[in-house]
Amino acid sequence: MSPSGEVVASISSALAVALVLLACVELGDAAAAVGVYRLIQYDLAGAPLGSRAAVLNHHAAALPLPPGADLSRSALVAPLLDLPLSFLRGNNIDKGQVKSVLAELEKLLVHEEVPYPVYFAFHDDDFDNLLADIRKIASSGQPASATTGGYKLVVSSAEPRKVSSPTISNIQGWLPGLKGEGDTEQLPTIAIVANYDTFGAAPALSVGSDSNGSGVVALLEIARLFSRLYSNPKTRGKYNLLFGLTSGGPYNYNGTSKWLRSFDQRVRESIDYAICLNSVGSWSNDLWMHVSKPPENPYIKQIFEDFSDVSKQMGVSVGIKHKKINVSNPRVAWEHEQFSRFRVTALTLSEMSSPPEFLESTGGLHDTRESTDVDSVIRTVRLVSESLARHIYGLKGRNIDVFAENSSLAINPHYIQSWLDLLSRTPRVAPFLQKNDPFIAALKKELSEHTADVHVQNDALDGMFTFYDATKATLNVYQVASVTFDLLFLLVLGSYLIVLFCFLVITTRGVDDLINIFRRPPSRKLKGA
Repeated sequence: MSPSGEVVASISSALAVALVLLACVELGDAAAAVGVYRLIQYDLAGAPLGSRAAVLNHHAAALPLPPGADLSRSALVAPLLDLPLSFLRGNNIDKGQVKSVLAELEKLLVHEEVPYPVYFAFHDDDFDNLLADIRKIASSGQPASATTGGYKLVVSSAEPRKVSSPTISNIQGWLPGLKGEGDTEQLPTIAIVANYDTFGAAPALSVGSDSNGSGVVALLEIARLFSRLYSNPKTRGKYNLLFGLTSGGPYNYNGTSKWLRSFDQRVRESIDYAICLNSVGSWSNDLWMHVSKPPENPYIKQIFEDFSDVSKQMGVSVGIKHKKINVSNPRVAWEHEQFSRFRVTALTLSEMSSPPEFLESTGGLHDTRESTDVDSVIRTVRLVSESLARHIYGLKGRNIDVFAENSSLAINPHYIQSWLDLLSRTPRVAPFLQKNDPFIAALKKELSEHTADVHVQNDALDGMFTFYDATKATLNVYQVASVTFDLLFLLVLGSYLIVLFCFLVITTRGVDDLINIFRRPPSRKLKGA
């Protein structure tokens, strides 16, 4: 077993049956119900990973655990910061480390097989009350059980089933450039691309506000701005603009590869370069341009100079990172690498200075609306839009702001915020999105507002992944009495019935008859004598 597998095994033995993080329980007199979200269950190349069970029916336990506690038949309820993960770091977990701890927890749970049901939920004051009650019971020195009573957690769920034929949907739209009279040559194309789907420990919570909701929002705003320029023949550039919203990003950008394969070779050859937007919603001063070709390449050098000129005027920095691709290796760290495999010049703009690991930084539990800043997305839109405009209209070296504030071409912060809010409420794990999903329809509709020839391409996700359903459930919390209480109740009830019986016999038949009921009858031998 790998080191991370040993860590998961040690944690799993402590968790025993279920981990309910940040639980939010609304207690009633008899029982309460709360929506919970199951740890993802999937197979990678036939290897089972994630949570392999869904049904839960055990007594609740809480931290700190008493010495020698047996949790083999208990469900551990624990807030995030109480989890025993501090030994991984060698120090205590601070509240300021919530994001990194969540990322670490996801890494442990997602990349190993966990034979127990693991559920996540939200935290509020009612959970604190529940947790206080559980801890009060535990303080007696006797863990919750059928003998001692306490709380029982029940999740009744059907056996998880395989998701049949998961699909990925790519959405594209064009802004055609302006051809001169008698010009028969095909116009060059600039592609702006962002993947919109996510992957995380809990598929129903994987909203990916930054990775890559921020990239999607930036693309939509760039499309909106250039649609205004291209709507007027006088300001239409001599470049075609291709906008692509791709799926399958966490899975080696599988959708991007299929999308590029669907193009006619002439279309691919017409692409001057492609800009891929990835995680651009939480940077302040430094943005990174990741490329596969050497920085000395004339095309890469020109693109980088365009970005650098604009970034200096904005007071921010754009750095460049070069990473060669290995065509024989199926692992694809950045979206632009799929373009490079088709010999198309491309780059990825990201706040991340290094490529993420497989299935990481793809919209996990920590990637919420609070982690994404509208101003960061605005800076990205300004940087890309102004750089494109200078390239398309030949404005290099001229201090002209095409998308100046308070102009008709100004960036719209309200548009960016509204779409960022929507994406932050919408889980987007590709295998659980249907072809006719309302979210995909909304993206297509929005892109149709700003571009032409909008098309949705549906394709199958590569077979190395198998996903399972049952991503959401209802957790029922019951307050149960102990066996001691039941025995005492039966004793009192029995005593009451005996007293009632005696009273009825005395009042109807007399004391003598009551005594005769309990008197020993004469033996048959005496009766015969």
